[in-house]
Amino acid sequence: MKKIRYITDVLQLTQIPIEQRRMLKKVTKKFAFRANDYYLSLIDWSNEDDPIRRIIVPNERELIPWGKLDASEEAHYAKAVGLEHKYPDTALLLVNNICGGFCRFCFRKRLFMNGDSEVTHNISPSIQYIRNHPEISNVLLSGGDPLIMSTEKLESIIRKIRCIEHVKIIRIGTKIPAYNPYRITEDPSLTEMLSRYSLPQKRIYIMANFNHPRELTPISIDAITRLLEAGTVVVNQTPLIRGVNDNPDTLAELFRSLSFMGISSYYVFQCRPTLGNRIYAVPVAESYEIFKKAKARTSGLAGTARFIMSHSTGKIEVAGTTPEHIHMQYHRSASPENTSQFMVFKIKKDAYWFDDFLKTSMNTEQTISYRWLSRMEKNK
Repeated sequence: MKKIRYITDVLQLTQIPIEQRRMLKKVTKKFAFRANDYYLSLIDWSNEDDPIRRIIVPNERELIPWGKLDASEEAHYAKAVGLEHKYPDTALLLVNNICGGFCRFCFRKRLFMNGDSEVTHNISPSIQYIRNHPEISNVLLSGGDPLIMSTEKLESIIRKIRCIEHVKIIRIGTKIPAYNPYRITEDPSLTEMLSRYSLPQKRIYIMANFNHPRELTPISIDAITRLLEAGTVVVNQTPLIRGVNDNPDTLAELFRSLSFMGISSYYVFQCRPTLGNRIYAVPVAESYEIFKKAKARTSGLAGTARFIMSHSTGKIEVAGTTPEHIHMQYHRSASPENTSQFMVFKIKKDAYWFDDFLKTSMNTEQTISYRWLSRMEKNK
């Protein structure tokens, strides 16, 4: 069995000069570091701008003051420890606070900084909540990364959810196929378990997180193949990250390569304004242009993604631009009054998040309802 060695001390990155490692140690005192020898082997260490390096290796510019830890205000939707219920049909369970690696731009990096106070250790209250809310048809397991858990522990959670008749879809958010595909290829009990619970009318969806085409190694492709053969549905989502995939050719290659494997591209996310993420963020208008050009270079099967801001009020899709304006619509809304609301703003080249448009665009050109946004501010 392939033995993966995990690394949590940046001083162990001997590919980097010791002076630089000591400087990066200051970063990791604030923002945790975790990687493994498999994923680090994908890096071209002669290139300081290598995209895989940028995903996993700390950067001193993470200490630039910018953003906040809970950029999407997930705490506002917590119904029990580790349970969020933001959209009527979907519940989110934070089942752990460990991943195969810690993405430097992670929007939940607070879980790795503040311990596991937001993670459920006793799933019973969450299961009872879901059972009492028949409108919930989807349950998303996230964290952290559920696939880093033992198969036995993960099965215990999935089995309890499958006993709830109105839950039709179980989703597992994971970057394990990219970070440690051997977790899947070396443990047949995992895919056997998934095949038992991914049923013809109640599928398990694997929400993979491939950010760059070079993550699609032969062993990662093997891992994805085994997940597909287990009867799960695999889709991919990625944030758009400066220095990783902020290039139409790179993003288009990712879309195409995934489609060749039978994986649909689900969402491309605007990088959230999370504390430490300034170095990884691209302005919204620029991000959308990259996304639009990438989709134009793919087939219809490859270009299925939506470009989304996962805002505190809902998932806001950037629907298009004109030379002067940017058009947005609520793809999912946490409030019924904002459902499918369409908005038009003047393009701001320095706007990194939805709130940046709101600050200077309070005018009749918009159709968004501000009543609920104001209520959100009062409830903070």
